[in-house]
Amino acid sequence: MKPLLIAGGLALALLPIWALESFHLFQLTLAVIMALAVLGLNIVTGYNGQISLGHGAFFAVGAYATAIPMSLLDWSFWATLPVSAIVCGVVGWGVGFPALRLGGLYLALTTFALAVAVPQILKHKAVEAWTGGVQGLFLLKPEAPAWLALSPDQYMYLVALLVAGLCYLLTANLLRGRIGRAMMAVRDNPTAAEAMGMDLASLKTRTFAVSAIITGMAGSLSAAVVEFVAPDSFTFILSISLFVGMVVGGVGSILGSVFGGLFVLFVPNLAEAISRSAPGVIYGAILILFLFILPDGVAGLVRRFTTKKRIIPGRETS
Repeated sequence: MKPLLIAGGLALALLPIWALESFHLFQLTLAVIMALAVLGLNIVTGYNGQISLGHGAFFAVGAYATAIPMSLLDWSFWATLPVSAIVCGVVGWGVGFPALRLGGLYLALTTFALAVAVPQILKHKAVEAWTGGVQGLFLLKPEAPAWLALSPDQYMYLVALLVAGLCYLLTANLLRGRIGRAMMAVRDNPTAAEAMGMDLASLKTRTFAVSAIITGMAGSLSAAVVEFVAPDSFTFILSISLFVGMVVGGVGSILGSVFGGLFVLFVPNLAEAISRSAPGVIYGAILILFLFILPDGVAGLVRRFTTKKRIIPGRETS
């Protein structure tokens, strides 16, 4: 039964390559990318309990780590991915140090400051020759190999699906293992976790690094798909949107990150389609409705429907 479900899910994921027009496929590709970015945030917040409002900064770093080599050095997209992962990992590891002494709202404000600062840094004259400053950088969308008869949009959807699928698989294996259990122990009770001999400093910094790598990979994919990067594309609004996507999809849920990515991309467009004069009002109403109806996120609703109830004499448990 499980192999059939996997095969069915894979076929459903690949169907849009031939079923959707270029623009709609482009939108779906961005949704996959946002789902990957939300997954990165979910690792550090949902599974490790550290509130971050600055993951848009990691997204920007990953985008520029791909855009600069592709635009200025004529690198291939695939060659930039390891560079993006390393750069984002180092940045995430460095940002993880404040998490050792800060927590809760203090850490949230610290990461929020990072999200506000990064776009300004990218505009600075000292790095303008590399980042393009306010004008940004243009790059060409990677084309499919000759043996793969796909358009650039179809190819990038397949690439985004492949990278995101691999990251989701590795994350699932990580969270099921010893490190994942340690992360959740720190989230639930850091004092008890430290008393059991866990190295909280090392765990928190590594968690931030892994989280930054995944979100940075999403930024790399975004740069290649959109074919343009500019500092104003990575304002603090992006960080807030990722946080909203995580909450709506389901905090501490891998599946919820997928729904969160869909929410981040499509709901603002839906709100604008309903009312061009006040899309923010519509977006806020939809968000409040989601939080009121689904306090545990979309993943919580799915979990309630899929969990089999066990009947025990005298009581019922799920």
